[in-house]
Amino acid sequence: MCGFIGMFGHGPVAREMADGLLVLQHRGQDAAGIATFDGETFHLERGTGLVRECFDEHRLARLKGSMAVGHTRYPTVGGGTAEDAQPLYTNAPYGIAMSHNGNVTNYVELKRELGQKDHRRLSTTCDVEVILNVFAAALARTNGKDFASRVFAAGAEVFRRVKGSYSAAAIVGGYGLVAFRDPFGIKPAILGKRAEGRKVSWCVASESAVLQVLGFEVERDLAPGEVVYVSGDGKLVSRVVAGRGAEGHRPCVFEYIYFARPDSVIDDVSVYRARLRLGEALAHLVRDRNIEPDVVVPVPDSARAAALECARVLGLKYREGLLKNRYVGRTFIMPGQANRVKNVRAKLTVLPMEVERKRVLLVDDSIVRGTTTREVIRMVRDAGASAVYLAITAPPIVHPCVYGIDMQTRHEFIARKLKTPERIAEAVGADGLVYMTIPEMVKAVKGPTKRIREFCMACMDGRYPTGDVTPEVLRTIESERSRESRKAEAAREAEEASLSAGIVPRRER
Repeated sequence: MCGFIGMFGHGPVAREMADGLLVLQHRGQDAAGIATFDGETFHLERGTGLVRECFDEHRLARLKGSMAVGHTRYPTVGGGTAEDAQPLYTNAPYGIAMSHNGNVTNYVELKRELGQKDHRRLSTTCDVEVILNVFAAALARTNGKDFASRVFAAGAEVFRRVKGSYSAAAIVGGYGLVAFRDPFGIKPAILGKRAEGRKVSWCVASESAVLQVLGFEVERDLAPGEVVYVSGDGKLVSRVVAGRGAEGHRPCVFEYIYFARPDSVIDDVSVYRARLRLGEALAHLVRDRNIEPDVVVPVPDSARAAALECARVLGLKYREGLLKNRYVGRTFIMPGQANRVKNVRAKLTVLPMEVERKRVLLVDDSIVRGTTTREVIRMVRDAGASAVYLAITAPPIVHPCVYGIDMQTRHEFIARKLKTPERIAEAVGADGLVYMTIPEMVKAVKGPTKRIREFCMACMDGRYPTGDVTPEVLRTIESERSRESRKAEAAREAEEASLSAGIVPRRER
């Protein structure tokens, strides 16, 4: 669940791009990168770590040009090295740099096809490289048409061959900026426009918050199966070349529950207001279970709005009983289970005066593995709570996500193994557990909008909208993910051993 930005301006855009990536830091902490084009040459800077660790003034000064694509990485395919950081680049045709958000479900098959049929050799294990090369090969084959038509034809070829979820932005050297959104619109992509005198700048990003911070006016969300092309003179043209429009639109519901910033609006739905409605629905479910807490405490940060509304509806005190260390990242998107476990106590501190001798209702967005939840409940009990109840704004997570969230192996899910809320509550140490229901979740997130008919919620109901996720595909993805996890863990152990020996590794660039 990465973050991407594509930008077309009329002067240097590298620093503005870095500012935009900071807005998307919550979507990926593993690596970051920016590619620019100055009319003649591509410039590419990438590194592992946070945005502020990857880009200093010296590196930004090297990123010359008025067009850029940028990325914050959260790995689901590929390792944690700088070589797998985005954007990625291919020199033919024209030179193309691309970044994306999503996950390609037929990655292994496409990698083989690209070598055998398209004669294109891949150099990383990052799935954007297959999208980039399918697009590049298709663009190279189109001749005798205006360039916009060639871009649309290449986009249609991507949609035909690449399965899964993806929103992407690319620079095509000498021609302009391209962006597209998969035929089901699973991943978000928002287009913004900024007038600069008689000139117009364009930006496409994973979330509308980027546009707001950078001073762009939101034009619209990209439609499922839409390709957008901004030519060198700043003219934008677009075409929907695949998909079934609103009928086939399946935006990821987890964006609203957990991943997106509360100040973003995705497909006409305010993330903040969706979370408020989830909190209201959750309050009614808590009341139906005859749970009687003294205080409502959010597990920061994404559950805060839901907890606030839950407390209001229940007529209870809302308290910030858990304080977050903002210098520790989001534990869910940290690479590796060991990292998640180690960072829970570093990330959260309990305020004993808000929980001691009280029956505490903890509100959280989801339970996947149960590791973080178990540790948080233990901390609250240690601080003196007389009882700890748990209310979750998402239904049970019981199926793998193959579309870009790091929960791809079935054995990870505590709700799949233990089945009932009672058994899960016992396992995590709670006195009671209330899950959101799927119908109530859909109603709450959708709100008044008519634009969204259905969500992708395959991790909850097992219905994969792309229609190509077979048991064999799930086994292949699980095998690939397990292999990459072992490699990443081995690399981390080697780095820790080097540090223990007094060897400081050089930051990958």
